[in-house]
Amino acid sequence: MLRGMNFDAQHFSSYSQGLLLGTSLIVAIGAQNAFVLRQGLRREHVTAIVLACGLADALLMAAGVFGLATLINAQTMLTRLLTWAGALFLSGYGLRALWRARRPGADLHAALGPRLSLRQALLQLAGFTFLNPHVYLDTVMLVGAVGAQQPTALRLAFMAGSASGSFLWFALLGYGARWLAPWFARPRAWQVLDGLIGLTMLGLAAMLILKA
Repeated sequence: MLRGMNFDAQHFSSYSQGLLLGTSLIVAIGAQNAFVLRQGLRREHVTAIVLACGLADALLMAAGVFGLATLINAQTMLTRLLTWAGALFLSGYGLRALWRARRPGADLHAALGPRLSLRQALLQLAGFTFLNPHVYLDTVMLVGAVGAQQPTALRLAFMAGSASGSFLWFALLGYGARWLAPWFARPRAWQVLDGLIGLTMLGLAAMLILKA
């Protein structure tokens, strides 16, 4: 994904920021991640599911980064509004994660049901992905708003980092499900994970506020 770019320290910094943001957003457990974990536990269509999840996120992130960038370049006030909106959202997201860390919720045991065909699995995944409004808020709006703040020459590196975070997480869930499931069954593990997510989000919010 990074071939053809003059990959220097600035590109690496933008890539790392994108990777950190993309990973922090995607590890918040929801229906999509639970489905990937279920398929991993069953060892059903894991490769197809992981690739479909990663590609969907990459397309949505690209739409946000490059689509919003055009609007932002034309409207200085829009830049400020999106920056503050992103900071507020990240702050709320981070505080919510820290609150969850105080009171860990239900575990993530993937319900074992009838075997799914590849078509059935992909259709279910499409529902979990594209019918979830939070997906658009996270990938298109939030990643797009942060990515559009990058200099034009660094946006591709940032987007590549964000997309890499999604691919890595889904691969970890799908292929490491048998190892991850017992770990995620412990409330303490969720407390640690939510605590790290919360601190990361608050740190990113502070970065946006400083840029504003």
